[in-house]
Amino acid sequence: MVSQARVYGLIGYPVKHSLSPAMHNAAFKALGIDARYELFEVKPQDLNSFIKSLDKGIFGLNITIPHKEKVLDFIRLNEDSGFARYIKAVNTIVRRDDQWLGFNTDVPGFLRHLKENIDPANKKIAILGAGGAGRAVTYAIAVAKAKEIDIFDIDKEKAHGLVSLLKNMFKDVNIKSVDTVAELNVWDKDILINATPIGMKESDPCLVKEEMLHKKLFVYDVIYNPLETKLLALAKKTGTKTSNGLGMLLYQGMLSFEIWTGKKAPEEVMWQSLLSQISTK
Repeated sequence: MVSQARVYGLIGYPVKHSLSPAMHNAAFKALGIDARYELFEVKPQDLNSFIKSLDKGIFGLNITIPHKEKVLDFIRLNEDSGFARYIKAVNTIVRRDDQWLGFNTDVPGFLRHLKENIDPANKKIAILGAGGAGRAVTYAIAVAKAKEIDIFDIDKEKAHGLVSLLKNMFKDVNIKSVDTVAELNVWDKDILINATPIGMKESDPCLVKEEMLHKKLFVYDVIYNPLETKLLALAKKTGTKTSNGLGMLLYQGMLSFEIWTGKKAPEEVMWQSLLSQISTK
C-alpha cells in the first residue's frame, strides 16, 4: 500500500513570492519525511470557507498576510501556544486531535535574527506596521527590554490597540503610537523596523524620506523578497546598516517545522535551500 504524503503549506494573499516551499520541502527530504509543502492563496473574504473545508490530509499551515489575526477566529489557543496568546497573532497552526492549534514563531524567529545584527535592549525603536508581523515584532523587542518603542500604522485604531495591549504587559518600556511616519522621529532612534508588506511590489513607495535616516541607525525590513526593498536601498545609500527578513524566515520556519514534525529542523539544509532560490531569481 502506497503511503499518502502529509501536506503542509502556507495560506495568505498573495503567496506566490514565498520561498517557504523550497525550505520546508528540502527539510522533509533531508529527514526522510513523507510530506510536501504547498502554497494556498486565500483572499480575505474566503478565509472562513477555506479553513472549514480543509482536507484531513493537511496537518499544518503557516499563516501570512493578511490572515495572522483573523485566523484566530477558527483555531484554539492554549498553554502550548506561547507568544500567540499574548499578541493575538498566529503564523503557525497544527492539526491535533481534529482541532487546529495556533502558535507564533515570528516572535522568537525575528528576535534571534535581530540579535545577530543588533541587541534591542535599552534601544529607541521605530516600527512601521501594527498588523500581525508588527504585533510580533513589537512584542519581541519589548520582551528584549527596549527602552522606547514608537509605532505607526495607517490604521490608527490598530496601532492604538497594540499599544494598549503592550503597555499593560511591559510597564518599564515607553510604548506609544503616532499618527504619521514623521512623528516616529527616526532621527532620534537606534533601530527602524518595517513590519508592513509595503516594499514587496516594485510600485510600492518608500515609507521614509532620506533626511529621516542617519548613519548610527539600524534598519530592518521583515520583507525578504525582494532582498533589497526601496527602504533598504535608501538606508544603504545613507551609510546605514541594514538587514532584510531572510534570517527571520529561516528561524521562524525551523520552529514551525519542529512544531509540525516533532523533529529537529535541519538548519543548514533549510538555509541553503533559501540561498539557492535567491540565486535563481
